[in-house]
Parts: sequence; C-alpha cells; structure tokens
Amino acid sequence: MFFAGLFAIYFTLRAAVPEMWAEDSALLNFPFSLTNTIILVSSSVTAQFGVFAAERLQSRATGWKPSQWGMVEWFFLTYVLGAIFVTGQVYEYAMLVSEGITLNGNAYGTAFYLTTGFHGLHVTGGLIAFLLVIGRAFAVKNFGHKEATSAIVVSYYWHFVDVVWIGLFLVIYVLR
Repeated sequence: MFFAGLFAIYFTLRAAVPEMWAEDSALLNFPFSLTNTIILVSSSVTAQFGVFAAERLQSRATGWKPSQWGMVEWFFLTYVLGAIFVTGQVYEYAMLVSEGITLNGNAYGTAFYLTTGFHGLHVTGGLIAFLLVIGRAFAVKNFGHKEATSAIVVSYYWHFVDVVWIGLFLVIYVLR
C-alpha cells in the first residue's frame, strides 16, 4: 500500500506539470539505471538459488563450484549485488544533484527521490536481513527447517522489493 501511494503521487504530479517532467526526466541516465536494474534482478536469481540450498538444508558450500554452494554463499552474493545496486542509486543521486535535481527543488525531484529513496531503504533493510540469516546459519549447530524457513521468508521480501523496483523502473525510466 505504501508504494501504491508513492506511485499515485508520482502519476498525479506528472500529470499536473508535464513540461517539468519532460525536462527533468531527460536528465536520467537510462543505460546506467538499466544496468543497475539488471544487477538487482540478478540478485533475485541468486537469492532463489540460496533458497534452493536452504530447502536442501545445505547452509554452506561443499566445494568451490556454484553448483556446490550453500545458502550462505548464494545469500552473500545476493548481498553483494544488492549493495552494488544501492551504491549505484547513491551515485545516480549525486549525478542528479549536480544537474540541479534535488529533493526540495521541484515536484519532480520530490517524487523521484521519495519513490526511489524509500525503495532504497527497503533494499537496505533486505540487506540487513540477509546478514542476519547468514549469521544465524553460522550460529546454529545444525541448520534445520527453522533456519531454512527464515531464509525463505527473507527471499520473499527480497523478491517483492525487486518487483516493486521493476515497476518503478518502468514508470520512471521507460514511460518518461
């Protein structure tokens, strides 16, 4: 519901001042954002491989090949990809601020930073959750169904965050 409200704000402001939207959205770096989006979507794939390992009750790798990785290795890779995404968002913010697009500059900046910023906070929350699940895998003597369930729940959250980003990406970067 929260993100539905943010989408509503974005569409309402966009309809109210289309000239400003056209001018300011032209400053977006589509290739960079597409690359960042591919990184985030890839992290959903790696998270799912971590879930498959957790469902096998395999917390850690049995070898160096990815086919032998456990939940910890897949979730760590997911964490790295998510961290790269957040870093990319911070970089994009810095570039836009240097172009004059700020949070309090105009309606476009406010809508852009609110929607993408709250998404970034949710991604950061997911990154913390991945670290907690990884830490829990190291803390228990026997990785069991309880730990596997935690991994699955965190992956559901992560997949949701990815789906929300795909919607944001389409609305902000594709439908300009």
